[in-house]
Amino acid sequence: MIKAKRAISAWALVLAAWMAAGMSLPTAATQAFTARNLIYGSTGYDVDELQGRLHLLGYYWGRIDGIFGWKTYWAVRTFQYNFGLPVTGEVDMRTKIMLVKATPNWNSKMDFPAGASGSSSGNSGQPATASDTGGTLISGDGFTHGMDNLSASDLNLMAHVVYGEARGEPFEGQVAVAAVILNRLHDPKFPKSIPAIVYQPGAFDCVNDGQINLQPNREAMQAVIDAVNGWDPTHGALYYFNPAKTSNAWMWAQPELVTIGHHIFTA
Repeated sequence: MIKAKRAISAWALVLAAWMAAGMSLPTAATQAFTARNLIYGSTGYDVDELQGRLHLLGYYWGRIDGIFGWKTYWAVRTFQYNFGLPVTGEVDMRTKIMLVKATPNWNSKMDFPAGASGSSSGNSGQPATASDTGGTLISGDGFTHGMDNLSASDLNLMAHVVYGEARGEPFEGQVAVAAVILNRLHDPKFPKSIPAIVYQPGAFDCVNDGQINLQPNREAMQAVIDAVNGWDPTHGALYYFNPAKTSNAWMWAQPELVTIGHHIFTA
């Protein structure tokens, strides 16, 4: 009996110590997130939460499925960049804490499917930036990372095209327009500079109707950054069109690769 009482007391002490330790773990600051780092290939509810919080901020537009794929990876990098965190694509405790601070109203019932509304960015439709939580804003003209092969003028021109062609589209669709420009730059059928591609006759509607002269917003700039850093949601597309506005038989005849927002992207 004495041994049994001692065993029960020992287990009670272990349980109490474990509960006390749990109260002081860093995960308490991140609410529902687990303590593990999340990387490409991770799965589970905490990835589902990650996608939900990123969607709420306007960075993630894919399916909320608990699978850490490329769309989640690039959404994480964009969030880290805008909030002054190390841009790794890995979700460590520092990134989790910043995500929680940026999404105080998040809960699991807000995990919308792809294409659903629910951004916390208000009527503007822009992703939240570091100014919302005291982080570091993108400096200068917004182009400060991974842009060695293109000039600031090239990147700025691309942002004008993205804003003129795809404002109001999902963020992924804006990255896709920037990716098309870069895909043309690497294709021998097209001119060999960004200005020559953009101003090639008939290449972009925004050049024809003057919307290229509109001032791009931060989201358009970020879309260019992500495209230059390697995200191509189009899988190599060279063209795109809005099926509701295009009757061009040649465009319709091109092999369709993917539809993002209101645009069909083709080879």
